[in-house]
Amino acid sequence: MSLIDKITETIQQSIEVKQAILRDTELLHTIQQVADVITHCLEQQGKVLFCGNGGSAADAQHLAAEFSGRFYKDRAPLYAEALHCNSSYLTAVGNDYGFEQIYARILRGIGQNGDVLVGISTSGNSVNILEAMKIAREKRMTIVSMTGNTGGKMKENSDYLINIPSTDTPRIQESHITVGHIICEIVENNLFGD
Repeated sequence: MSLIDKITETIQQSIEVKQAILRDTELLHTIQQVADVITHCLEQQGKVLFCGNGGSAADAQHLAAEFSGRFYKDRAPLYAEALHCNSSYLTAVGNDYGFEQIYARILRGIGQNGDVLVGISTSGNSVNILEAMKIAREKRMTIVSMTGNTGGKMKENSDYLINIPSTDTPRIQESHITVGHIICEIVENNLFGD
């Protein structure tokens, strides 16, 4: 297989995952619901809090920036935050309480009823996100999970599950960003007009 063939094959695989999303009317409906829930949260002065590990942490930070900075519109900032961005906090809590507590502990401090937690994990089995979901549930936050095909353990603890129909980590992550951008656009239009 030539390098051009490999590039073509990878792009085709990415397209096929997005086509599978298009065919999944339940998933499309969930994406719309999540946009509505986030819109309502922000209308009520709530927070959208993102968490993930590795590439999913980068995706969490990317999507939080789309809300708190801007997406398409020059508009007021929205309260969205990726929970891993304070390296001193992260290393202290990881050292003192264990890495599985890094997100749960900060949610104990800042999470409130009406906030939205968005957990991003391609496997759906990230222990630190599962721990955060427990605290989010206690605080009556809305829990959105962005995962791969099965939803993993995060499936049963989510209010809304965006489970990308793939088991291939890079293809899942690419679709997480696509879906995240769609949600950002809908929320921005809901709050600031088309």
